[in-house]
Amino acid sequence: MTAIFMACHAQPPKSSFDPNTLGETPELVIETSAGDITVKLYQETPLHRNNFLKLASTGYFDGVIFHRVIENFMIQTGDPDSKNPEAGKMYGMGGPDYTVPAEIAPGLYHKRGALAAARNDNPDKASSGSQFYIVQGDVCPPELLEQLAEQGISFTPEQKETYTQTGGAPWLDGGYTVFGEATQGMEVVDKIAALQKDRHDRPLQDVFILRIYPVLSSRQ
Repeated sequence: MTAIFMACHAQPPKSSFDPNTLGETPELVIETSAGDITVKLYQETPLHRNNFLKLASTGYFDGVIFHRVIENFMIQTGDPDSKNPEAGKMYGMGGPDYTVPAEIAPGLYHKRGALAAARNDNPDKASSGSQFYIVQGDVCPPELLEQLAEQGISFTPEQKETYTQTGGAPWLDGGYTVFGEATQGMEVVDKIAALQKDRHDRPLQDVFILRIYPVLSSRQ
């Protein structure tokens, strides 16, 4: 039976804020039924930043679940079809009727805590209009980075140090848009990633996004 963390929480206020008041590198709290994750959005990826703010500010993400989690890799959410989820159903195909052009910027990489946009196999690497993931990652052996370098993925000395000391998912670099990072709440990411899951990588205990709000906003 699927246990739902949301059942233990009072219903939070609906997400509602003005994105135009937040500046170029806004920080937001993703309030989940397993705890809070604070993320900072990057100014180097304005299309993704603005799209995320547009959706979050109107409550688009309120009530969606983390429908795909892989321990030591990432947790994924943002599928609007996963609101009021059915037990055992596979999610991950939903979203708005548009994609976001790729903004794969130098220096923005899949370190532990990276916030990035999911996508399908389209040749332009355009991102899903709503689905995103947070990298949990694991410490990478230098040999892995060497193998990836042979495949055409280059790493700066800083990136090499980060991947081998802190961890991440370096094989995704250059293929997906990283548009932010978690600044607080990685223990929540770890908790979600460690949940038991079904054969589709959906947690047996549903974890919901309750609301998203700017850090400077009141919780009241």
